[in-house]
Amino acid sequence: MSENELAPQGAASVPGPGGRGRRPADVRRRGHGTRTALIVLGALVVVVCAGGLAAVVLFRQGLDRNIEKLADPFEGVQDRPAAAPSDPAASDEAVNILVLGSDSRISGGDPAQWEAGAQRTDAIMLVHLPADRETAQVVSIPRDSWVDVPGHGEAKINAAFSYGGPSLMIATVEQLTGVRVDHFMLTDFTSFTALTDALGGVQIRVPEDIGDGKDVQFAAGVHVMSGEQALAYTRQRHGLQDGDFGRAQRQQNWMRSMIAKVNNNRNDVPTMTSFFTAVSKSVAVDEGLTMDRMQDLYLSARGLATNDVTFLTAPHLGTATLPDGQSVVLLDRSLLDPLMASIATDSAARFVEENEGALIVLPPTVK
Repeated sequence: MSENELAPQGAASVPGPGGRGRRPADVRRRGHGTRTALIVLGALVVVVCAGGLAAVVLFRQGLDRNIEKLADPFEGVQDRPAAAPSDPAASDEAVNILVLGSDSRISGGDPAQWEAGAQRTDAIMLVHLPADRETAQVVSIPRDSWVDVPGHGEAKINAAFSYGGPSLMIATVEQLTGVRVDHFMLTDFTSFTALTDALGGVQIRVPEDIGDGKDVQFAAGVHVMSGEQALAYTRQRHGLQDGDFGRAQRQQNWMRSMIAKVNNNRNDVPTMTSFFTAVSKSVAVDEGLTMDRMQDLYLSARGLATNDVTFLTAPHLGTATLPDGQSVVLLDRSLLDPLMASIATDSAARFVEENEGALIVLPPTVK
């Protein structure tokens, strides 16, 4: 592959206004599809970042029976990064959870079911809970990111799941980021409307009219969207400057709204019962994510407010087309590497604050 056909993966971008890298002329900025997988992943982010006493009680009441447990996905993963250094002043430890959305999680724990090309992940998210539990960072990695997959050479990152299931995906993400993954979650994405409706809808601010160029679907203002309405909001792409990258931010906006709704209703037992029942039927986790472990995470993170959770997209240079016709996302290693290093050393909150202008951070209001 020549230098003109595809920019090298590790190539640094040219600094532009505000510190954000300028995309090279031969790289096209068109979106990649995360579809609704990212939406259901939002429910899992909510579970991690907005759990509470009510959630603990509900899971203890038997919802754990709905959760599929995967055979140890960390077994056989080689050359793993070190855990974040412990902070004597913190009462907890930093935790990193890799959350995936697949087209199907059926037989997710049976390696014999994996066939190349048969199952890929439409969404990949790294959730970081710092040891001080004062913030949380959620980094979405575009599924078409062009990376090295251990034992398979360069490929789209979501191919790792197809080639070798959860273990190879963990190995690929750890090699790419240098971040040690502590827990693993996998979900399908058939439960979007049920999750939203279980909370009685979610409140989303629309800064300007949204439509398809002919009809207005959502007028400017604050909407309490049902599951079907929120699905339409996240699927709509007309007029979005960054195409599917912009649509991904709408999906993150939904997650943020879910966290706010759960925070406001965490002691409403009927509502939380309905919501966590839907979540529990949509998730598979590693064997180490036991009820005791979930309870510890819920209790330690119960003080997080909506504004304490930062949603980011992995720094990228846009998309490019390979000689074989594949459209891939080129990661911006000049920004990705220090971001991930800050997660690995449990200093992400400070790094994000100091470099917010250069990173792709979900804004307070999403177009």
